[in-house]
Amino acid sequence: MHSDSISDFLTRIRNACRAGHRYVDLSWSTVLEAVAEVLKEEHYVEHILVKKDVAIPKMRVFLKYGPNRNSVIKELKRISKPGRRHYVSAKQIPYVRSGLGLSVISTSKGMMSGKKALEQNVGGEVICYVW
Repeated sequence: MHSDSISDFLTRIRNACRAGHRYVDLSWSTVLEAVAEVLKEEHYVEHILVKKDVAIPKMRVFLKYGPNRNSVIKELKRISKPGRRHYVSAKQIPYVRSGLGLSVISTSKGMMSGKKALEQNVGGEVICYVW
């Protein structure tokens, strides 16, 4: 059992992108599925398959690559950690790479991108940055 499932999730995606894999298999949880859905909505991954009907639920994330087989995801950085949480108000939502990246925010209205949280005027816990 991992003590920080989100860090494990991000590390596995980062390693799979660097190795050029088509997809990566991950353990499933509602939080990890929500983070993966945000990445899918923002076009950082192609699609997600979830298998909940087995003894140990799994999730398969299909990675997205550019024309020269370059990964769309250059870096994933965990911000809020179990030992030190990072919360922001709606006015403090960070811009990642001058707006070219993505911040994933856990809000009272669910997991969403920083851009969407700003539109809905809600703050929350900054989970990670993606660019």
